[in-house]
Amino acid sequence: MSSTRSVGAAWRRCLPWAAGAVALVGLAAALTPQAPAQSKKAAKEAAQPAKEKDAAKSDAKDDKKDDAKKPAKEFVVPPPRVVDVMDNSKGGVEQVGYINELIEKAWKENKVLPAERCSDFAFIRRASLDIVGRIPTVPEIDRFMKDPENRRRALLIERLLDGEECAQNFANNWTTMLLTRTGSKEVYQEQMHDWLVRQIVGSKEQPCDWSKVATELISAKGETNRNGAVNYVLHHLGEEIKEEQAKNGSWDMVPITSRTTKLFLGIRVQCVQCHDHPFNGEWGQHHFWGINAFFRQVKTNGRPVMMAKKVKGKVGVQNYDVEDNSLYNDKGLVSYERRNAVLLYTDPTFLDGKKIRPDFQGSRREALAKFITTSPFFGKAFVNRMWGHFFGKGLTKEMVDDFGDHNPVIHPELLDRLAEDWTVKYKHSPKDLIRWICNSRAYGLASVANKSNDKSDDEVFFARMLLKPMTPEQLFDSLMTATQAKAAENRESRKEKRRAWLDKLVVNFGNDEGEEGSFNGTVVQALLLMNGQDINTAIMDKNDGTVAAVLKKRQFSVNAAQQSLRELYLAALSRPPSEAEVRYMLSPKTFMFRPGSSQQPTTEAFWTAYYQDIFWALLNSNEFILNH
Repeated sequence: MSSTRSVGAAWRRCLPWAAGAVALVGLAAALTPQAPAQSKKAAKEAAQPAKEKDAAKSDAKDDKKDDAKKPAKEFVVPPPRVVDVMDNSKGGVEQVGYINELIEKAWKENKVLPAERCSDFAFIRRASLDIVGRIPTVPEIDRFMKDPENRRRALLIERLLDGEECAQNFANNWTTMLLTRTGSKEVYQEQMHDWLVRQIVGSKEQPCDWSKVATELISAKGETNRNGAVNYVLHHLGEEIKEEQAKNGSWDMVPITSRTTKLFLGIRVQCVQCHDHPFNGEWGQHHFWGINAFFRQVKTNGRPVMMAKKVKGKVGVQNYDVEDNSLYNDKGLVSYERRNAVLLYTDPTFLDGKKIRPDFQGSRREALAKFITTSPFFGKAFVNRMWGHFFGKGLTKEMVDDFGDHNPVIHPELLDRLAEDWTVKYKHSPKDLIRWICNSRAYGLASVANKSNDKSDDEVFFARMLLKPMTPEQLFDSLMTATQAKAAENRESRKEKRRAWLDKLVVNFGNDEGEEGSFNGTVVQALLLMNGQDINTAIMDKNDGTVAAVLKKRQFSVNAAQQSLRELYLAALSRPPSEAEVRYMLSPKTFMFRPGSSQQPTTEAFWTAYYQDIFWALLNSNEFILNH
């Protein structure tokens, strides 16, 4: 970091972890059984005469026989320490009630004890990351803690839902799912993102209806510069067909076929593109190609490419157009080859066998969008995906977007009720579903496991919050928030910084389905953080930022350091430091100064280096990178 530092920067970087170790030692001591009580019991038994011992054993056998006759003791799930109160003016109390009821029923049936209620500091950090995509600011934490204890979580959720940051965050998530992070040029991602923000924000007269968003994405027409939704189809056209377009269409539309059923129905038909499903007899080749036939009349004036042309020294943006041409694939038949080399044909057919009615007025894609958004899988897919976003795991055993016998639903009644209410009563409103999930008891639990819920098989019961690594977008925005970096003040500068950040963090494992993998929460990520120039610059800025603000407000002394440490911890970890951490941070041994040394904690240079090192270590800790 800085050559002017007067303390051991490399050694001090271990301070937060060392403080955590102190806390863990205390926790281990508290959990260790008390040996003196056991030794007293052993001594008493040793002092018993032999006849008394035999009589005691006989009584114990009789007691066991009596216990065998008694009915099994009922497993009791303790009530929550605090009963959170929701404002029912926007609805959701009924849904939160049966979420709690059905999840607690699963705890009881499987003898799983829920974790303790998480701290309010953990909750505001968790909810902020999940809903708006960044950690909370210190003023937001202060406001939250001033609200009544039994209402503060519900009030926080409403504040987070009401702001545009919520729409920005979910537009980020869905832009990635629709286009991937690296499968399209930045300008087209921005077009899609901006279009999604407008749809999610909605208005009082027309709140967001996700079925309409899905319909537009599947059937979108027009130019990229006017309708960002067309980028979804444009970026998944597949191979170009140059011959017999009247018979086959102009693109094979294979990627969009599998991506559409996965995103909007939670069904992965790509598994049956070339052969019937080997394990799930429910799906066959004809299902894939039946969906594919709905897309075969798409016509475009080209396809987006990653490389942009330079026009008069500027990067030119090609404007693409999407429409449906009834002359393409005019007979509506698509061929596919079986493994035995037999060639078969199918017309546009939905997964349940429905076909386009002869009197239907609209394009094939519009007919497909209607089939999808009225399918019971549509509501279940969205609910399961959103549940997975907030809990790190869906209501199914494994993936959130792969319904089938191989991936059973663990909580079928809960999924069915949520999907039905979201569809019928709340008109596919994403914000209402978020409100239900985040106000549930399960969402407010701590991440610390107990003996009854610490195994991987227990994760399906949601008896504790799973640790979730931040996404690259969350990590960038949280670092901007924590450091109060200048890049956060200007929108264009922030976008440029974010793009550079994502280029460093995202690793593309692209396949023919347009899917990618990105590392999250790894050592590589931590190293990039530690050595990132932007982060170090933000930390060491003497005029602006979190550390600079702390230095301006405090006198350079050990007494003043306690409040300064609190502000740094709140900014980075959304919680104050523990007493053990404060003692450790302010210990003479930690300072590494000694009587008579010139390195005394009385100068501005000392405290500047000290606070920079502390903040740097906090930002590079596992506690910062993970969402608890």
